[in-house]
Amino acid sequence: MRTPSFKSILALLVISISLIAFSSCGDDEDEVYIPKPKGYPRIDFPKKAYRLYDSLCPYSFEIPTYSRISNDKHKGADPCWINVDFPKYNAQIHLSYKTVTNNLDTFLTDSRDFAIKHQIKATGMDETIIVRDSSKVYGLVYDISGNTASNVQFYLTDSTHHFMRGALYFNVVPNIDSLKIVVDFLRKDIVHMIQTFEWKGIEKGNVKK
Repeated sequence: MRTPSFKSILALLVISISLIAFSSCGDDEDEVYIPKPKGYPRIDFPKKAYRLYDSLCPYSFEIPTYSRISNDKHKGADPCWINVDFPKYNAQIHLSYKTVTNNLDTFLTDSRDFAIKHQIKATGMDETIIVRDSSKVYGLVYDISGNTASNVQFYLTDSTHHFMRGALYFNVVPNIDSLKIVVDFLRKDIVHMIQTFEWKGIEKGNVKK
């Protein structure tokens, strides 16, 4: 009887191992490893509470108790340009005030240009009109969706003497997937700021119904 050679035995061993491995692939009980989706840290938001911000500048409004005011230190900034800072969220609402002297159209055009500029990486832009006749506060809010540097911008004016432009910024790389929940939270603070915004030295009137 012929004794199997070493090469024959080795070949049979390789085939047997391959068959075992192949048959195990069809086992319904095999674990299938699927990469986990990218997650983001849980964010706990504080309860909404506000306090009045007032200064020598010709405006006042309420800000969240979890925010703080800082002066704009950029070159060319005017004394009444300020930031409403949110350190916990690495965000700020930049506010730039200007006196109107027959140049309101220029300010309105500039504000819209700033908003449109952010549409390069945006997926859309909605506009909300602001009309508060009793306080002579009029303006527009731009909600800009997508991975843009500023998702919320707005301007306020009395149409004759005062103009204020605002924009929400984050000091991080834009990523709407992770920031949207914070944007939505801070947008409510912007709405409250607008609702409580007052120009100094302007006589209030009653809203006509």
